[in-house]
Amino acid sequence: MEEASAPFIGMSLAGRILIAPPEPHVSEFTAAITLILEHGSEGALGVFLNRPSDQPLSEAFPDWEDMGGDPGVLFAGGPVDDDALIALGRPQGATGDLVLGAHPVDLDEQPALVAAQGISEVRVFAGYALWGAGQLEGELANQGWWIVDATLDDLFTSDPERLWSHVLKRQGGELAWYAHFPSDPSLN
Repeated sequence: MEEASAPFIGMSLAGRILIAPPEPHVSEFTAAITLILEHGSEGALGVFLNRPSDQPLSEAFPDWEDMGGDPGVLFAGGPVDDDALIALGRPQGATGDLVLGAHPVDLDEQPALVAAQGISEVRVFAGYALWGAGQLEGELANQGWWIVDATLDDLFTSDPERLWSHVLKRQGGELAWYAHFPSDPSLN
């Protein structure tokens, strides 16, 4: 298990996953799998990978339905500004400029043009997670997160409800034990 208290000053966590350890109280980060998209001296930005909404992508962006992947819904990207959209594309051949080789996607473009650029699937997030300068580092120093490696398949999972368990199981050791932890321990 990676130690959350390790010194992360000057080390970018972009492309890594943050997992909030189970806590007795519920917050917007409870059982969230958060992919860090950007991290630097000014703060960090990420999106929740395991929070599909009930809104079909076909309702919000009908032209993008065919590239939406499974499940074909908008994702709740985090607790900040749910009117802001972040669209990421899965590379089919050439890797993109973003974490894990993903591509930024402009939803105002025609899907056929995006597909011609080697993007096979698009995931759209409404909202994001945001940390100010030094905030995430402080949370890490207080053991507020587990940090694990991310994969492109995590970003484009077809089973976001099981992503928490899947990511923890593949870590092995103590973290794998938490894969079976109930989302609400008081109900156990």
